[in-house]
Amino acid sequence: MRIWLSLLAAALLFGCSEQLPIASGALEGRLAPIPNSWAQVAQDDIIQLETSSVEGPYSVNLWTVAIDGDLHVFAGDNYANWVENIDADPRVRLESEGEVFELIATRVTHEAHFERFAQAWETKYGNRPRNENVDETYLYQLTPRGP
Repeated sequence: MRIWLSLLAAALLFGCSEQLPIASGALEGRLAPIPNSWAQVAQDDIIQLETSSVEGPYSVNLWTVAIDGDLHVFAGDNYANWVENIDADPRVRLESEGEVFELIATRVTHEAHFERFAQAWETKYGNRPRNENVDETYLYQLTPRGP
């Protein structure tokens, strides 16, 4: 019986891994120029975001929404490893459909911007963020890196 439970747990874990925030290393894919529109990427339920840490590249699966043409990622009030990494180095890489984009992550601290995000999140995922206090949450706007 234990073997069957172990097999079931493994199947659930690995079969649903794209839905889970499992950390891994460097993203793989073709380095791509920033698109004129993020509409295609914004349709993805989940993207992969790579941050830099002392140990090396650190990537996670995240939900994303687009607001005013820019992508946004959200950690809620969880000061996760990827959030800590962005605080140390805002350069990130995003993977979608085998393409990798080099971006800068900037924390959103304006309430009006957060409200637009919350509305877009609800439209895409069917519920509003749990904690909507912009001072207690970690919402990042992703924009192209400069030259």
